[in-house]
Amino acid sequence: MSKIIGAVVVDEARCKGCNLCVVACPTKTLALTIGEVNHKGYAFCRNVADKCIGCASCAIVCPDACITVYKKKVNE
Repeated sequence: MSKIIGAVVVDEARCKGCNLCVVACPTKTLALTIGEVNHKGYAFCRNVADKCIGCASCAIVCPDACITVYKKKVNE
């Protein structure tokens, strides 16, 4: 039996820290950085857990297209 998992890639340099992706993620895979900013001065989104299911909700709501979601089939 196989299962689909996801992998989230965030362009941290372009992220403005709007938090929309964090709110949209059903598995709480993403979070904004605390005490760390990108070169633009924004707290940015970061992958904090390996629970991504590949739904791409985060990428859909990102206004700056900073997020790419990849899906991978794994055998259990």
